[in-house]
Amino acid sequence: MKQALVDDTEDVSLDFGNEEELAFRKAKIRHPVATFFHLFFRVSAIVTYVGCDWFSKSFVGCFVTVLLLLSFDFWSVKNVTGRLMVGLRWWNQIDEDGKSHWIFEARKVSPDMVAATEAEARVFWLGLIICPMIWIVFFFSSLFSLKLKWLALVIAGISLQAANLYGYVLCKMGGESDVSKITASFLSQTVFQTACPSDFQKPGLEGLEIHKH
Repeated sequence: MKQALVDDTEDVSLDFGNEEELAFRKAKIRHPVATFFHLFFRVSAIVTYVGCDWFSKSFVGCFVTVLLLLSFDFWSVKNVTGRLMVGLRWWNQIDEDGKSHWIFEARKVSPDMVAATEAEARVFWLGLIICPMIWIVFFFSSLFSLKLKWLALVIAGISLQAANLYGYVLCKMGGESDVSKITASFLSQTVFQTACPSDFQKPGLEGLEIHKH
């Protein structure tokens, strides 16, 4: 009887490593500077656009300021924050024959390296999706209110931010170019990630999956 009790207790082991790693991925922001600038330029562009009539009466000054913020946002999101926060990157290269190729990269999951945290991934995708939708609202409001002079700026905002969104969705979907398949797959993965966050693995920091178009 005593021997059975000893054997039972010997088989018991407690391992809190997975729980600690899960808590780390949920709460920790590993790149606070990148996370800040991921939202700073695009939110600043929206705030400046909305408050142009209050801050300044110069249309040219407001136009140039918002356009610069949009340009800074496009560059930083495309070249820095996507790579650091979610391990994705897209870019264009021209080969020796002069042909243009779009390349979509996704870092593979590595058990030896710390994956992107859920907090960073959530901030990245929410900022990437919500801001273009806001610019679309600005487009219709400018069109219906006959503020046609702002349409060029609003179209620039939609184009720059939608380009980053489209590029990163292609990275996440493995370079698939069919828009309907991209939308269905991306939505299904988003719903699955929300319902079962502990079972969803994000890109790690080692290795690259490269897809060319």
